[in-house]
Amino acid sequence: MTTAARQRAQRLGHAAEWRAVWRLRLAGFSILARRYKTRLGEIDIVARRGDLLVFVEVKARGDLLTAVDALGNRQFGRVSRAASLFLARHPRHAACSVRFDAVLVSSFWPRHLPDVWRAPE
Repeated sequence: MTTAARQRAQRLGHAAEWRAVWRLRLAGFSILARRYKTRLGEIDIVARRGDLLVFVEVKARGDLLTAVDALGNRQFGRVSRAASLFLARHPRHAACSVRFDAVLVSSFWPRHLPDVWRAPE
């Protein structure tokens, strides 16, 4: 990928995350973190509503089907490892129910998909 293409993709990703944040806020979530990076992985958005803690993967693509196809086990592994570290570093959220969501951005209004992945029990 060229530098220009990488920069364009990064701008698109940041704009998609911004829209995802507002979509979640309008649904009553408080945003705890954006682009939460750890040595184990990265979480696009960490949000909370009541006793529900949500780790969100944001995918921006030209259409919804392509965005859904981009949600794979690799992304879930990265998000779930980072979520474990987030909970270890923020014990005040340990009593919360945890959910893994996705927000897909293919048009102006993002689509929120709750509970797209389940952590192994």
